[in-house]
Amino acid sequence: MDQSTKHILKREPAIRVNGSLWLESDGKRFFGPGPVELLERIAETGSISEAAKRMKMSYKKAWELVSALNERSVNPLVVPRTGGEHGGGSTITDEARELIDYHRHLRQRFAAFLAEETKNLKL
Repeated sequence: MDQSTKHILKREPAIRVNGSLWLESDGKRFFGPGPVELLERIAETGSISEAAKRMKMSYKKAWELVSALNERSVNPLVVPRTGGEHGGGSTITDEARELIDYHRHLRQRFAAFLAEETKNLKL
């Protein structure tokens, strides 16, 4: 809003501009806070299953997110390993780390934008 909202909005409780941020493909969300957290937890645990448990997410949902991310990237973001003496596991790629960093910086810029717009409410 370029004009003052003083005459429209009440001062209390404090009003602020807020929003969520994610990336979309074909009008569908595919990369935001949830997938970022999932990738970070896969990196920590080495396991899609363990990452899902820590997020209180079903393994099926986690696997669907991983599949969607891998489908939308040139190279896989998560590389599953099957079998072996200690079972399988998964790792995230350098591209996944780059995307996590990009999203983190994008969120910082978005937060600054929201704070500035809140100041512009002129309440």
